[in-house]
Amino acid sequence: MVTVVFGARGNVGRHVADGLLAAGEQVRAVSRTPAVGLTPGWEAVAADLDRPETLTAALDGADKMFLYGMLDPQNPYDVEKVAATATAAGIRQVVLLSSVSVLNPDADHLVPRLNRTIEQAIQRSGMDWTFLRPGTFATNTRTWWAEMIRTDNVVRLPYPLAQSAPVHEKAIAALAVTALTEPGHSHQAYTIYGAESLTLQQQVEYIGEALGRRIRIEHVSDEQARADVGRTMHPALAEAIVSQWAAANGVPVPTSVIAEKITGTPAHTYAQWAVDHVDDFR
Repeated sequence: MVTVVFGARGNVGRHVADGLLAAGEQVRAVSRTPAVGLTPGWEAVAADLDRPETLTAALDGADKMFLYGMLDPQNPYDVEKVAATATAAGIRQVVLLSSVSVLNPDADHLVPRLNRTIEQAIQRSGMDWTFLRPGTFATNTRTWWAEMIRTDNVVRLPYPLAQSAPVHEKAIAALAVTALTEPGHSHQAYTIYGAESLTLQQQVEYIGEALGRRIRIEHVSDEQARADVGRTMHPALAEAIVSQWAAANGVPVPTSVIAEKITGTPAHTYAQWAVDHVDDFR
C-alpha cells in the first residue's frame, strides 16, 4: 500500500518521504508544486490542503498518511473536510505533525488553538493516529537569523542567554517514519524536544563554528525583536516567540531523547544541525 506524505518538499516532510523509501514503503509525495524527478522512487502529486477537492486523487489507493498541522496561521485549512476526505478514501492511519503548544491549557494563542482543533478532528475521524508535538524547530533559527548573518554577520537578540532545546527536523522525521512503519504507536502523542538546553548565544556560536568565523551578537529591545521575527513569521508567532525568550532568560528548558529511544537513531544535536545547514548561512 501507499503512504501519502503531505508537505513533501518541506523541512520535515522531505525527510519523512526519504525515510519511508529507505524502509521499503511506496511513497506518494504531495505538495502544491511537486518536485517531479528530484527524488527517485517518489510518486510526486500536486494537491492542496486548502482545496479538499484536490485531495481525492492524491489519497486514492493509499492507506496511511503524514499530515502537518497548522504551521502557517495565515493559511489554515479545513481539517474536518480533510479528515472526511481521507477516511472516505480509505486512509486508516495518520501521523500528524502538531505542536507542543497544545499542552499548555492556558495558551489561547492562535497556534495552539488551531493545532488543538486539528488533533480533535483527527481523533473524531476514526483513523488510527499518532501525534508528534515538537517544541522549537532548529530550522526556526535559520528563518530568524540567516539573512542577518549572510548580510551583516550579526544576530540581533533581546535575550542572548534565553534557553531553548531546538529539535532537528531529521529527529522528527525519523519518529514519523517509525510510527508509520512499526506497530505500537497508535493513539500515542509524543512530545519532542532537542537533547540539549542551549542559550541562543550558544546556538549562534555553533553556527559560527560551522561557518568558521565568529558571529557578532547585538542586543535589541523586545519590540525590535518582534519586528525582526515578524518579517518572516505571523505577528502572533513573533509575539509568542519573544515572550518565550523572555520567560526562558537564563532558565534551562525541558529536553528529550524520545526520538532516540523510539527510533534507535542517535540524538541529533544543534551543532550537527548547524553543520547540516551551513550553506544556508553563507
